[in-house]
Amino acid sequence: MQAKRLFRVIAGLVLTSCLSATGQEAGYWRATSSTAQSITGDVFFSEGKLVINFSPFPIVLARDLPPAEVSAVFDADSNTNAKGHLYKLDIPATKKFLHKNTLCGSGDAQWLVAYVDGRTLNLAFFSSQKPPVFTLDAIQNSTDLCGIFSYAR
Repeated sequence: MQAKRLFRVIAGLVLTSCLSATGQEAGYWRATSSTAQSITGDVFFSEGKLVINFSPFPIVLARDLPPAEVSAVFDADSNTNAKGHLYKLDIPATKKFLHKNTLCGSGDAQWLVAYVDGRTLNLAFFSSQKPPVFTLDAIQNSTDLCGIFSYAR
């Protein structure tokens, strides 16, 4: 019985150190918003990879986003120290997820913004070839914003 408990403690420590080494998004996230529940389901982040509905997609960190840019995309306080991340990815429009839904309609998902607030992960997908512009006006008028999804631990 003690060997089993020791194994669980060691496994937990290893998992925790791996998660902190790969960033705030790392690990398993349960879909909480209606868009996440109906399109992506739960997601998993690991270093260099995003798994949606058991399909892995390579991601590359493009840059960190300061709080002002994060608040342009999500309902976040721009006066906090929270930062987000912009990732480059390529999820084809032909890729179907839950209920035969796609992320960006007829466009390929090209960019991903991730922001963690406590135990909540917020994701926004964009279909433009160029990186999105992160001002409130640009986001509100964007035709490239595919959707915003929320997850929890």
